[in-house]
Amino acid sequence: MQGYLNLGYEPTKEDLICEFYIEPNRITFEKACEEIAAESSIGTWTDICTMNRKIGEKLGPRIFFIDKKKKIAKIAYPGELFEPGNMAQIYSSIAGNIFGMKCLNNLRLIDIQFPEYLRNSFPGPKYGLHEIRKSMNIVNRPLLGTIIKPKVGLDPLMHAQVAYNAWVGGCDVVKDDENLTNQSFNPFEKRIVETFRRREMAERATGERKIYLANITAETREMIRRARFVKRHGGEFVMIDVLTAGFSALQTIRNLDLGVAIHAHRAMHAAITRNPKHGITMLVLAKSYRLVGVDSLHIGTAVGKMEGSKVDVAEIEEEVEQKKVNARKDVLVQDWGKIKP
Repeated sequence: MQGYLNLGYEPTKEDLICEFYIEPNRITFEKACEEIAAESSIGTWTDICTMNRKIGEKLGPRIFFIDKKKKIAKIAYPGELFEPGNMAQIYSSIAGNIFGMKCLNNLRLIDIQFPEYLRNSFPGPKYGLHEIRKSMNIVNRPLLGTIIKPKVGLDPLMHAQVAYNAWVGGCDVVKDDENLTNQSFNPFEKRIVETFRRREMAERATGERKIYLANITAETREMIRRARFVKRHGGEFVMIDVLTAGFSALQTIRNLDLGVAIHAHRAMHAAITRNPKHGITMLVLAKSYRLVGVDSLHIGTAVGKMEGSKVDVAEIEEEVEQKKVNARKDVLVQDWGKIKP
């Protein structure tokens, strides 16, 4: 079943809207759009006898905008295609098989606009930007943080001492790096005990609140255990490598409401986001993580060794901090409603 192109269609408030960059492979741009719309919703590679008009009318997507010169298309998907509160299922649809189709040379998911009912099916951050600042008594300046280096190799006592030196030297936040979890040279539980002991000393020495972001990334049940261990030892934050852990594991941690804020490290994102013609933008991932409920997210700096333009980083910052983002070039409107920044 084809026929998804409908340039006169006006998206409804229940539609989920995706903006794609598309490079067809030996087919027309319109045909490529049709194939994407089909594979990401109710269609497949051939006609099927179980398809009927009722299904098509109720659940069929609409390609309502194309710009062949810029290779951009926008597709509106009926909201009923998606399970509320299930980010993995949403991505399996709009960012799944379509990236492997032979009829495309390149495909990039530029932005998603989540409808209100889907948006409200996710909890968003438990604490968020303003409550974190309030808890730290820091309102009018940036929080200053650092990462323990070397990434791996220090034992728990050395790790804790480096953290202490950073805190008394003026840092508000000290965090583990993405690949430090529970290795033999730095066991997780001993690191937690020693680092929080030094944090208490640093707070007494400075008279200031300090944050330690402990990396709990692991198998889901182990992450739960580690989060509870951090909480028992006075921690208010945990860190998760959200891409490698996955949406479902992240949702489990958030939905259990363990009493700790979640900092999201984006390790592995560039495998998906870096190619400007293929993959998924960091903007899309950032919006999704805000919905799922991380309290803070590494969005890039636009300087230093990592790729990312100033414009891209500024757009992501706006998307994760504002109550509403208005539409402009390659950015869809998004009303965040009750979702905290």
